[in-house]
Amino acid sequence: MLVATDLVKRYGTVQALDGFTLSVAPGEIVGLLGHNGAGKTTFVEIVSNLVRPDGGRVSIDGKPPSAARGEVGVAPQHIALYPSATVREHLELYGRLAGLRRAALRAAMEELSVVLRLTELLDRRAGKLSGGQQRRTQAASALVHRPALLLLDEPTAGADLETRQAMLDVVKQRAGEGAAVVYTTHYLPELTELQATIAVARDGRIIARGACDDLLQGLPGEVRVTLDDQEEIALSTSDPATTLIDLLRRVDRPVTAVDVRNPSLDDLYRSLAVHDAS
Repeated sequence: MLVATDLVKRYGTVQALDGFTLSVAPGEIVGLLGHNGAGKTTFVEIVSNLVRPDGGRVSIDGKPPSAARGEVGVAPQHIALYPSATVREHLELYGRLAGLRRAALRAAMEELSVVLRLTELLDRRAGKLSGGQQRRTQAASALVHRPALLLLDEPTAGADLETRQAMLDVVKQRAGEGAAVVYTTHYLPELTELQATIAVARDGRIIARGACDDLLQGLPGEVRVTLDDQEEIALSTSDPATTLIDLLRRVDRPVTAVDVRNPSLDDLYRSLAVHDAS
């Protein structure tokens, strides 16, 4: 569905993208990770045809971004709603721009209003919505035409728990129906819940790509044991379960607490960033 190859983008002396390469298959959710300045938002802007690259190419179902606008849904990182327009008017606008008419548009609006909990807000102006309500409205505007490719750039940034869960549920649903999804986030547990494959960006390029379990394999977790006098023993290990068993066999005092932490996506990003920098 989406193939981006060797993308390059410069803003004056700033190299935003430097050989950025990423592909996303239909039905796949790719979690795009990286610190600020890694190139995530610039990549989304190029794929959504808002910015032209200085080099490389993008293909969306075999077409360039300029010819595939109706197949792409974009929820940008920053809220981009018309304050004086209602939620209903936003959905009608973006649905009509994508070619939806009458019954199809009404059905799509009704479905998303329920899924994203917007039914009671349809006639409220966007400028009067809370932050979470605005996030849901923006996501609904990107989803209303059932695009084949979804670009969700920090879609739950600053959102409440209700908004976060509603967003994750609808993303999983659309991927299950065959949409390709690029989901950028700093909130790593979301990618675990979405069962996303992972792409890690640094300095304008992808430095790791694959299934989460494969990328985490071999990274150290931690075993922490608290003894009866509050003394703690903490060990870094790539096999927390075995390490814990060995530690309990060797400790000759009462144990009051045990904490086992398996390798996480945070560990993955730190290890890749350190390795790439060296």
